[in-house]
Amino acid sequence: MSPLPVHHLAVVVADLARAEHFYSTVLGLPVLRRWEDAEGKPRSVWLALGGGAFLAVERAETPLAARRADTAPGFHCLALAIRPEERESWRARLADAGFPVERESPYTLYTRDPDGNLVGLSHFPDAP
Repeated sequence: MSPLPVHHLAVVVADLARAEHFYSTVLGLPVLRRWEDAEGKPRSVWLALGGGAFLAVERAETPLAARRADTAPGFHCLALAIRPEERESWRARLADAGFPVERESPYTLYTRDPDGNLVGLSHFPDAP
């Protein structure tokens, strides 16, 4: 059996507009579609990822609920691919947008979305 491709990833956020700005404007993911709930309020935004997959950014029903700690079981981060030569321009872009690099490895820059979810920009296995 061959590996299953990623269809979509989903993240639940406290403020849908704020999260859409981060993922579409700061990270540059194209908006594919916006969804509304039965009352016509914004419910979800789908953003394109490579390979035909998408990121579903979903409005939280309980936006003030406790957040999962990075060390708790569960998905750890969303890591997106960049080229090694883009590393420093991404660092500057994130800082200019108010989302500075929080930590890094030789291959990945890590920042947080507006809800505190960890987002990586990685060029592994290519050296910087």
